[in-house]
Amino acid sequence: MGDVKMAKQAPILFLEEWLKTNSGANSVGTFSDRDSSSFSSSSSSARAIIQAWAELRNSLQHQSFQSHHLQSLKTLVNSKSSLHVADPQAKILISILSSPNISISYEAYPLSLRLLYIWVRKSSRPSSFLIDSAVNVVSQLFSSQFNAKKSSTLFSESVLLLGALSSVSDVSENSKRICLDWICELLEKEHKLMSSSSSNLIPNVLAGIGYALFSSDNAHFVRISVSLLEIWGNEEGLLGNVSNGLMILHLMDWVFSGLIKFHSVGKMELFSREILGSSNRNFVSFAIFMAAAGVLKSATKPVSAGNMMETVYKLRNYAEEKIDAVAKTLIYKIQNFSYLDADPENHLLLQCMSLALARIGPVSSKPSLFLCLASAFLTEIFPLERFYKLVFESSHDLHEVKDHLGSALFKEAGSITSVFCNLYVAVDEEKKNIVERLIWKYCYDIYAAHRQVALVLRGGENELLSDLEKIAESAFLMVVFFALAVTKHRLNLNLTRENQMDISVKILVSFSCMEYFRRMRLPEYMDTIRGAIVSVQENESACISFVESMPSYADLTNQQGFSCFQKTEYTWSEDEVQTARILFYLRVIPTCIERVPPPVFRNLMAPTTFLYMGHPNVKVARASHAIFVAFISSGKDPNQEERVALKEQLVFYYMQRSLQGYPGITPFDGMATGVAALVRHLPAGSPSIFYCIHSLVEKANSLCSEVLTHEADLWKNWQGESEPCKKILELLLRLISLVDIQVSSALSVLYVDL
Repeated sequence: MGDVKMAKQAPILFLEEWLKTNSGANSVGTFSDRDSSSFSSSSSSARAIIQAWAELRNSLQHQSFQSHHLQSLKTLVNSKSSLHVADPQAKILISILSSPNISISYEAYPLSLRLLYIWVRKSSRPSSFLIDSAVNVVSQLFSSQFNAKKSSTLFSESVLLLGALSSVSDVSENSKRICLDWICELLEKEHKLMSSSSSNLIPNVLAGIGYALFSSDNAHFVRISVSLLEIWGNEEGLLGNVSNGLMILHLMDWVFSGLIKFHSVGKMELFSREILGSSNRNFVSFAIFMAAAGVLKSATKPVSAGNMMETVYKLRNYAEEKIDAVAKTLIYKIQNFSYLDADPENHLLLQCMSLALARIGPVSSKPSLFLCLASAFLTEIFPLERFYKLVFESSHDLHEVKDHLGSALFKEAGSITSVFCNLYVAVDEEKKNIVERLIWKYCYDIYAAHRQVALVLRGGENELLSDLEKIAESAFLMVVFFALAVTKHRLNLNLTRENQMDISVKILVSFSCMEYFRRMRLPEYMDTIRGAIVSVQENESACISFVESMPSYADLTNQQGFSCFQKTEYTWSEDEVQTARILFYLRVIPTCIERVPPPVFRNLMAPTTFLYMGHPNVKVARASHAIFVAFISSGKDPNQEERVALKEQLVFYYMQRSLQGYPGITPFDGMATGVAALVRHLPAGSPSIFYCIHSLVEKANSLCSEVLTHEADLWKNWQGESEPCKKILELLLRLISLVDIQVSSALSVLYVDL
């Protein structure tokens, strides 16, 4: 098919604007471009445009170019969205540029080229004579004056215009060849002009390359493709960043979608062989990866049957092989997936990989891509450990954190997670194990570091802490969906029971570490916990392992290892991150309490349970009472003497701890449930029950005495919600019907004495 048809392959007016939109690049225009829509709705703006063209006609007529003529060019360029440049206006610009008698300022050249570009793109059928004239003028400019006038802006506008001119349907073959020759010349020899330029100019260069690739012959097609992939990164190259990487991806998608549509088999085979299939060229890693991803994106779209289907299939294979090769090279470089060296190229490549995989649609599962995404999550998408380190080392003024929240990489974390989980399903057991270990370790590391950061920033840098926690909240969601995938595909008959239990415990421990960052009810979260608990509660060793993973009493109550507390006092109940983790244990352990041996409960669970009964957060205190109730209610086998003996021992401290904090910290409903449980489940006539009743009576007597002494009227007028003393009395009354005859007789006597 001919290039004439291909020139109109996509209804995109300005390719550079489309690229910026898809990449999330800054939309600020090259020439201090404001919102040009305002020019189209204002009569004064219309007059300004008319006046600007009139000024330029006068410039041509009088063979003179003054400062107000430069301003006229700026007025027109800043009105580009509403501006239509017809052939007569284009002729004025071409005549001014070609006149030997008019000396225009250096700043006027890029503006004039931009207006010619607007003319080319907005005209349905520009004059072929004027097109050839424009090509000759630009060629003359480069031949005789470019070295004197060259700048990054002129470079970018030249590539943009040349590419657009080469894609015009009526351009002569000679003019097209001239345009393509100059684009190759500029990219190969003058691209260093862009090394320190504004990133706003790069979309113009890429758009010019896109127009040229689409309309070029085979020889120019290869030269321009090579330049596109080699002009980045080093000190004399274009700036490599995520935004530019995304523009490369969408540019190649645009180009190859058109090539596929118009059955340009030759170019597709040439690109597959000379670019994707080549290993000897000096392509910049992020550029070739994003180019291959863009090709892959275009190759996933439906095509008609026949030769094109086979060609597109081969193109897709070449693209996937190149993507895999780049990923394998990166894996070899970084070795340790959770840590990257100072090489910025590796960081950039991981970021680009993540976004590319999220945008290109289904891709064949490659272990290298899976490992790269795992590393990207830990170091690029959720770089919390790096941010935490900066918090401890700096004055906490971290604009980098806020910038990350606004980045495309962070915003598309959900899509990247979906790809990550899909790749997980397809990789082998070895790769699954590697990444699982990385994710579980990451969870603990974030927990340990965020405890310190939260306490350091508490009451001061609230905005910074809030921003860090937004990142951690998204990391929590990633962990949940990854763990759900693990649960679905690993906790099955294909894995040994021992491995299933080990994985289940690690999932629960990881969830405990990330619990502080849970901000919503999530079905996937509950489904994962249920799946893990099923494996854990069936085996005593798994239950013990889970309980042993809980921080010890000593760890909970001191700040050992906290460098940030050398000069401040640590209060365990104010450590919200740690409290959230313990609350997770307090909620989960009752589901497997039957499998927890008495010594384990006594040594590990009991100290923590009684400690958190004194937590000022009612929800936490109530969960602690629930743990005690679960243990007292467990072990219905009458031969479990050790468990029964421990229950009776714990009652004494339970009553002391509960009543010590009542009223105030101890929630009455939690304590009442605990008392009812011990009365029901301890042996009849147990001394512990007597102690419980006696303690309640003493507490009621103490509370009632206080009321009678200080507020006698309240005793006579209990209305509405009961006072603490009344609640204790009501509890004692209910206990009369629960305890055995010996205890009930003693209770009745004690109650009468009140």
